[in-house]
Amino acid sequence: MQQGAKTAATLSVLCVLLVIVGVWAFNTATEPFPGKTDPPICVATSIDAGERVFPQQVTVSVYNASDRNGLAGRTIDLFTEDGFNQGVTGNAPRNARVRYAQIWTPTPEGPDVRLVATRLGRETEVVRREGAGVGVTVVVGDDFEELTRGKKAVVAEDDAEICSPPVS
Repeated sequence: MQQGAKTAATLSVLCVLLVIVGVWAFNTATEPFPGKTDPPICVATSIDAGERVFPQQVTVSVYNASDRNGLAGRTIDLFTEDGFNQGVTGNAPRNARVRYAQIWTPTPEGPDVRLVATRLGRETEVVRREGAGVGVTVVVGDDFEELTRGKKAVVAEDDAEICSPPVS
């Protein structure tokens, strides 16, 4: 092969490689940055029997089943003032019939549920059903006014799993 043909072939291969690298670099440079991910509100945390559970370990979500606007927001503020972690707030499903307060949970005997129940008072019903929010789901009705003075901690009677804020 003559010298001119070798040079032309080499330059052609180098041009093709340059185009391939250029396309790859352009695609990489114009790719969007990974989005910021918010940490989860709470994560499943194992609690051993005999271990104490404190408000700082419990996440509470509150839903309004009353005709009073903002009741869920005011109630979650009361829980956070008492040291509980804020879950979500919103309106309860339209078919929810709650006069005072209910806790909706699949684990009514859980230490987190028992601790929250001490803050809601004796009129509170604990209903075995899936909660609507993260953590302990509290549904407040027209007769609910404020939290009561509850226990500072409860002892887990059995091994349990609660929804606690993530550890940073």
